[in-house]
Amino acid sequence: MTITDNSYWYRISVSIPWINRASLFIIYFWFGLLKLFSKSPAEALIANLHRITIGHFIRIKCFLIVLGITECTIGILWLLPKFTKWTIMVFFSQMATTFLPLFIMPDQTWSKFLVLTLSGQYILKNIVLVACALTIYKDYRRESRMSVTIL
Repeated sequence: MTITDNSYWYRISVSIPWINRASLFIIYFWFGLLKLFSKSPAEALIANLHRITIGHFIRIKCFLIVLGITECTIGILWLLPKFTKWTIMVFFSQMATTFLPLFIMPDQTWSKFLVLTLSGQYILKNIVLVACALTIYKDYRRESRMSVTIL
């Protein structure tokens, strides 16, 4: 099967990065807003992680505001392709901290061996966000190489 510029599969393949961008925007912006308005279901987990790691540097209320603003900003940046390289760096920095509770707070993320708590499942689903981000980045790199080749 040959994929031409006007085929159904070509149109689908071109739209996938934008579907991923829109999905990451919705998730990041929405979850960031929930943190800004103290409505996040993850707030207790975040507060415990904050207490264990950086609690003596910044108060939890300030931290939640900074985190909420950061997540909203990451969400908006996903919609701006020219900032993809920067967005991916900030995204992976934030993702690294998101996975921390699985390792430093096992009592809150694992109920027994290989069985995650609801909080642990909430964290582990971020693997899907990483896959979306990598798809976007792969497309961004391909587009960057194509534009250089054309010039």
